[in-house]
Amino acid sequence: MNIIEVKNISKKFEDKLVLDNISFSVETGDIFGLIGPNGAGKSTLINIMTGLLDANKGSITIGGFDIKKESIKAKEFLGLVPQELALMETVSAHDNLEFFGSLYGLKGKLLKERINYALDITGLTEKRKDKVKKFSGGMKRRLNLAAAIMHEPKILILDEPTVGIDPQSRNHIFEFIKGINKEKNTTILYTSHYMEEVEYLCNNIFIIDEGKEIAYGSKKTVKSMISNNNKVNLRIDNINKDLINNIKLINGVVDCENSHDEINLLVEGNSFKLEPLLKVLESNKSAIKSINVDEPNLEEVFLALTGKKLRD
Repeated sequence: MNIIEVKNISKKFEDKLVLDNISFSVETGDIFGLIGPNGAGKSTLINIMTGLLDANKGSITIGGFDIKKESIKAKEFLGLVPQELALMETVSAHDNLEFFGSLYGLKGKLLKERINYALDITGLTEKRKDKVKKFSGGMKRRLNLAAAIMHEPKILILDEPTVGIDPQSRNHIFEFIKGINKEKNTTILYTSHYMEEVEYLCNNIFIIDEGKEIAYGSKKTVKSMISNNNKVNLRIDNINKDLINNIKLINGVVDCENSHDEINLLVEGNSFKLEPLLKVLESNKSAIKSINVDEPNLEEVFLALTGKKLRD
């Protein structure tokens, strides 16, 4: 069963088309990735999905309720963790959650239980009495998460939740997402421009760029869109600028990057041949230490489909 249905959503700001006929669905209990570079239209789409903005065209249903026509019922399903922190800095973590819990109508024993649960699952129990202004950026992000789950929403929307945080908090957030998805069957909609996060967390994905659909489906399905593409990893000596430029000119090479004694290629399987590469390496007097061929990751898929780096 689909708990989210996005149908033919378009949005303009003045004369600029920000979302262009976007459609996808999310099954109950899925961890779904909405990915694309900064400025791709992700946050605008999230704002429409949560009723903060109106679309110019199309419809969105949350739990079977139209977000525009039956907004109160639809929003009962939602917990939103926005990019911007929504916290009171001068009071404690506990008092923040008490406040947000009261907004959801929670009180008494139930409110106390939800606060304890939210602090525990985000790894902040020992910091419950500390004022938020003393928290690191990562801890504030985690408290933002805790506030969003006080009413135990069936859908949790996380909009770029790991931007600017430390690795420890990043790992806490990943554990939190996997934990709440498994324990509560909470559906997760995860937006990011970090492809490696989505590769690790998500089952199904929608790639958006410049407001348009680039790819949609399971990770396997999306990768199969460039099934003829492979990664070639070379460990060689004598790497120089001329060598890199000459490799880029080889037929079938989509991308070429190097670091230290490694060169990583993304190649088109139908047109790339190993022989021209070996000739270039030989003319550069570069001895091969090892060579490996593998399937591309999501970032390389994005590069192949759009012709540009994700963080451009």
